[in-house]
Amino acid sequence: MGELRLVVIGDELVAGAGDPKALGWVGRVAARTTAPDRLTTVTLAVPGETTTALGSRWEDEVRRRLDPAADNRLVVGLGRADLGANLSLARSRLNLANILDVADQWKLPAFVVGPPPGPAADSDRLGDLSAAFGDVATRRRVPYVDTFSPLAAHEQWLGDMAAGDGELPGQAGYGLMAWLVLHTGWHAWLGQPDDGA
Repeated sequence: MGELRLVVIGDELVAGAGDPKALGWVGRVAARTTAPDRLTTVTLAVPGETTTALGSRWEDEVRRRLDPAADNRLVVGLGRADLGANLSLARSRLNLANILDVADQWKLPAFVVGPPPGPAADSDRLGDLSAAFGDVATRRRVPYVDTFSPLAAHEQWLGDMAAGDGELPGQAGYGLMAWLVLHTGWHAWLGQPDDGA
């Protein structure tokens, strides 16, 4: 079993939209991840997608990309679309819970990356959403990366967002997200020593 296959689901943030280097946080994390023989990263992104829409599509799309001979893993990158769609926190929680419960039934190890800060007007609601997602993951013993709390007042993150459209991070912002992922249980989740990334 030499292949490590990461299947990443989420919205435009997992696709690296807005990054002039076109790597996003997923590409940066993959670049710092070692595999026994080879690493395959499959990104299944739908821009602007809510957790409801993600929940309705992910099973079929992910199932087709799994390889019985590989070490398959699911990475769930959560965005901010639930706020714009006015989904209740209870609905958002349930949507993530359903995804993680199915992954557990499939014996597919999961890792969740929460939504980063966006426009200041959404800050309180987004903080609540991130905390709710974190609670769902923690209750299922699934690693959760809170990108909201460390970046909400981070000078480099705020500068990077202000330099763009205010919705998507650029190169520096995605670098910060990748750093948080790599330093919040990523290597342990993969059963690897922490390389001090």
